[in-house]
This record gives sequence, C-alpha cells and structure tokens, in this order.
Amino acid sequence: MQLNIDKASQPIRLLQITDCHLGEQLLGLDTDESLIDVLGLINAKEPAPDLLLATGDIAGHADLLAYQRFLELMNSSIDAPMFWLPGNHDTPEIMNRALGGKTMPRVITICNWVVILLDSSVPGHEYGDLSDEELAFLDQTLKSHPHHHALIFLHHQPIPVGSAWVDQYIVRRAGQFFDIVDSQPQVKGICWGHVHQEFCHRRKGVTLWSTPSTCIQFKPRCEDFTVDRIMPGYRWFDLYPDGSFVSEVSRVAEKSYSIDYASSGY
Repeated sequence: MQLNIDKASQPIRLLQITDCHLGEQLLGLDTDESLIDVLGLINAKEPAPDLLLATGDIAGHADLLAYQRFLELMNSSIDAPMFWLPGNHDTPEIMNRALGGKTMPRVITICNWVVILLDSSVPGHEYGDLSDEELAFLDQTLKSHPHHHALIFLHHQPIPVGSAWVDQYIVRRAGQFFDIVDSQPQVKGICWGHVHQEFCHRRKGVTLWSTPSTCIQFKPRCEDFTVDRIMPGYRWFDLYPDGSFVSEVSRVAEKSYSIDYASSGY
C-alpha cells in the first residue's frame, strides 16, 4: 500500500502500540482503560502522526467484539492510517472479519521508506515462528524495494531480550530470518511486541527494538515471570529521507491501576 504524503525534508512520524489484550481483565487490569490512557497520551503528544502500527495481541482471546472495539477506538482517536498484525493471542481470520472480510495490507510504502509487517504467530502456541511462505514474502518484498529504507515489524522477538521465561517463545527460525535481513543492506530496523517491556540492541548495523504493552508490563532481565510497576506506553519513530531515524518510548504518567503485582503468571 502506498501512502502518498509530501514530507519534503521533514521526518515521517510512525507510532507503534502493541499487546493491548482487549476483552479481558489482565491480572486485575482493565485493558480497555489502559489502552484509552495510551491513546489519550498519543493525542496529547502527537499532533500529526503519519501512520500507526499495532503489532499483535490486539485481543486477549481473539474475540470479534474486541477487534471491532479496537477499530472503533482507533477511528475515533487517531487521525492517521492504522495497520495491524497478529500475535499469539490473535486469530487472523477473526481479525479479517472485523475488517468486513478485508485483509490488512502488509507492505506500506511512504516516501522512500517501506514498512513490512510479518506474521510470526503459530496457531495454538505461544512461541513465534516464520513459515517458509513468510520468509519468502520478506525476501521478495525487500528485493522488490532496493531503493527504499526498510523497517520490519513482527510480534515475537527474533533475539533474546534477557528474560528467560519469555525468551522461550522466541522466533524459532530466527536464523533464516536474519540470513535474509543480512543480505539486504536497506534494512534499518526490526521492531516487535510480545515481551511487554522496552528493549534496544544493535546487530550488524541494524537496530532492534521491543515496545512496551498498552497494558501490564513485564520486568526486564528476570528469570521468572515478574510484573513491573512501570506505566504502559507506545513507541514513536521519526524516519528521515536519508535513512536515519530516531525512536523512543513515551509512557502514561504515573497512575494507580488495579494490578496483581505479586502474580506468578497469567
């Protein structure tokens, strides 16, 4: 999909939200409430975003009404095109039903950048993987956009983030994924959700990020499941014509949510 905007020398402003888990009380947290808080923060800080990505676990239980409610919230809150991809809690077929039977575009070109959305979900499993078809899709998309700077988004982490309990769910064929990435010098960054925490790493000149959830947060660098007290948020990117970029996380101001911080899992 081509987004036709004229940014001249101004950066493209891309926003990412992830792991909303709508339709459930997650460890006591009303996930609709926390998403609405994050959207309020976006409205306060982001007067003119160019696009917004939602990178999986949109709904807690792949519920059609939750997807429809998510779309309604996006349409009423964010004045920018929105694109999503599935996580391990999602069902792509039900997501498409919420779109009226349409399929969400997975390749977005905007100025001289290309944004590629991958499906790392595996039906019935928590871990991530990329099928042969998905790897071929990535390879072909990159080869067909040799003069675009590329950002890749998926739900699961392709490298460990340092939390043993969640790193067991890493993308299984991450090696084949990186073989493709390493062969295409236009790739500038790779970003995911799933881990409910902020992370940043450089690998062979490519920046890798994870983005906090819009609901509960997992404490970084923990062997076992641990809930963090840091607030939910989103990630923003400024993408420049020369391929450079800036990215940071913005979080909701301190607020008292009803969360079971002592929980050993969910």
